[in-house]
Amino acid sequence: MMSPNQPAVAADSNPRVTPGITLVIPAFNEENGIEGVIRRLFGLPWTEPFELIVVNDGSTDGTSRVIGRLVQEFPTLKVVEHGVNRGYGASLRTGFYAALHDVVVITDADGTYPEDRIAELVELVRAGADMAIGARTGNDVNIPTIRKPAKAFLRRLASYLSGTPIPDLNSGLRAIRRDLVLRYAPILPDGFSFTTTITLASLTNGHDVRYLSIDYAAREGRSKIRPIRDTLGFLALIVRTVLYFNPLKIFYPVAGLIGLCVACSFAFDLFWITGAPNLSDKTVLLFVALVQVLSLGMIADLIDKKSRL
Repeated sequence: MMSPNQPAVAADSNPRVTPGITLVIPAFNEENGIEGVIRRLFGLPWTEPFELIVVNDGSTDGTSRVIGRLVQEFPTLKVVEHGVNRGYGASLRTGFYAALHDVVVITDADGTYPEDRIAELVELVRAGADMAIGARTGNDVNIPTIRKPAKAFLRRLASYLSGTPIPDLNSGLRAIRRDLVLRYAPILPDGFSFTTTITLASLTNGHDVRYLSIDYAAREGRSKIRPIRDTLGFLALIVRTVLYFNPLKIFYPVAGLIGLCVACSFAFDLFWITGAPNLSDKTVLLFVALVQVLSLGMIADLIDKKSRL
């Protein structure tokens, strides 16, 4: 049975991993941006062994044609094909399993991230970090205005629940130790919340996560993000992931809110009801709910502590 803080490690399809860098690009209908990204990555001055893997996630536009042409020009370019669209997270997981090197760098195929900052992210990992994230906090960050309030709220919520400031919760440019992702592979989702989950899992389990401020360009092509649906999904994911690794961060605030309701209801019964003071059914039910929430929180915390032994 998988313990909460030590997810079972999925079978490693490449057990003979060597020092170096694997770059993974998930691509779904990115014919407008992927060529420029690949050319820029191959043009970087790499100082250690590297490989570039493109995971074509069931693209239905001209992405396959563009990749096929680039393979002729760059014979070392590796391409993994998904017959159908399986999702951003599933594509990244495929890339991590296929990676031949110990540090994996992920970036998007839409040309939004500065590839020339990758070396700095890798340096942070080589200096001891388990994951180095390109935080989109630079001077030139092109995030649609309509998405900024939701992103800010989710980032602040995640920072509170994880107990550490998070400048960028779901950046798609980061360098990660391959074994870190394989450790948490069973809980990593197939969709866009892959990066959010690995960030929260790492922070709530004491891994060394560092940030590098970067710019963020306007994307090439149409965004795959669905603002309302994905925001609600990210919210549920943040709560679920923190509940998985640090349950009291969820249970204590809920218990505090119920406790406040109990106090208000008790005061109303005691001082505002005419006649002899008497506890109402509402106050009793709220008190029972408070006891249940605290009990569940304590049990969840005991399970969490036991799994760390």
